[in-house]
Amino acid sequence: MRARRCSLGGMKRPSLLSVPGPRIEPERVPARPPAAVPGGAVPTPGFLEPESHIPELRRALLDWFAAAGRPLPWRQRYTPYEVWISEVMLQQTQMERGVAYFRRWMERFPDVATLAAASEEDVLRAWEGLGYYSRARNLHKAARRIMEEEGGVFPAAPESIRALPGVGPYTAAAIASIAFKQPIACVDANVERVVSRLFDVDSPVRQEPAASAIREWAQRLLPPEQAREHNQAMMELGALICGKKARCEICPLERFCTARRLGIVHERPVPGRKTPVVPLNVASGVLFCRGKVFVQRRLNTGAWARLWEFPGGRVEDGESPAEAAVREYREETGFIVRVRQEYGVIRHGYTTFRVTLHCFSLELEDESAATLRDAENRPLPEVLTAATDCRWLAPEELTGIALPAAHRKLADMLFGAGQARLPGL
Repeated sequence: MRARRCSLGGMKRPSLLSVPGPRIEPERVPARPPAAVPGGAVPTPGFLEPESHIPELRRALLDWFAAAGRPLPWRQRYTPYEVWISEVMLQQTQMERGVAYFRRWMERFPDVATLAAASEEDVLRAWEGLGYYSRARNLHKAARRIMEEEGGVFPAAPESIRALPGVGPYTAAAIASIAFKQPIACVDANVERVVSRLFDVDSPVRQEPAASAIREWAQRLLPPEQAREHNQAMMELGALICGKKARCEICPLERFCTARRLGIVHERPVPGRKTPVVPLNVASGVLFCRGKVFVQRRLNTGAWARLWEFPGGRVEDGESPAEAAVREYREETGFIVRVRQEYGVIRHGYTTFRVTLHCFSLELEDESAATLRDAENRPLPEVLTAATDCRWLAPEELTGIALPAAHRKLADMLFGAGQARLPGL
């Protein structure tokens, strides 16, 4: 018996406009004998070539999903609003964490109207900890557009969904198919993994021509009358069974899987070039003045735009973290400060960089030197070079503002429940 593989060089692809379309005839390669299979995998008995058995593959997948699909909260009613929020939240977020945030979000913003009426501060605070804050800002903008231009009714047309702020091709397809049952395939990382293994896609899945081939295979597999169930089943399979460490022995599509047949599941999908993780060595200080702490609001662009923070920045060559904290305050606020206490180091990882944050308690060298004052006679900076606003807040007020994750860790370490009050507070 021979197994078919999807070699992308010169492959004839199906048209999305004519699904199920013409059959693709990828080149044939001999199936590998059991002894030659890497990793000890055994070729699947009764292998069924996936492109020749699409109806059977669909049924096996849908039967599995009906029995094993997780009872996620947005699957109870499938409202467009809930599907939209869940899809945006789950980008770069693990499922368990996403579910917890989703429940809290729905308590605070149960519908489009409530979200549109909220302040940006409230939206960012509810999003805090998920990262990529532009997603929250775009949700807020989109909700207001829906209220203003759609009369509060979530649009159903794919092109109208795609036009909403922050909605890309995948999110638009997910909303259209899952909320509105439209026959559009969803392709996320889970689906890329499943399709690349089913059809043995042999080049990096995020690059052409593989990216287009995977989208086209995903569309061809889709049963138009069961788009909602099928798309969720494909993503669920990739998340629960066909993960990075595949559980082929319990996979409902094992007998259709070309990579399993060839014993190369561990080689699919073919990865692209990894983005290097950049280390950042930074220093920040909590400035105290008569029971309150100083915070500033970041600029409107760049990382963590419009979030609040304790001023700070990179440790330059030749200076200590303490010197960096003092220098950053002088450059960003004009305040002349000195270190009162060293708190230690907080480490926090992001997708493309890893922060080492050196933390200090600071005080003004001469509080009386400031000419600008707030209503309680605390000094105000004469200049803000890295911020648009600033405040003196009581420690308990920090829970009401949105902070970057590393700064929230610092605030919780100093002022969280059960923490002793620090000297000077």
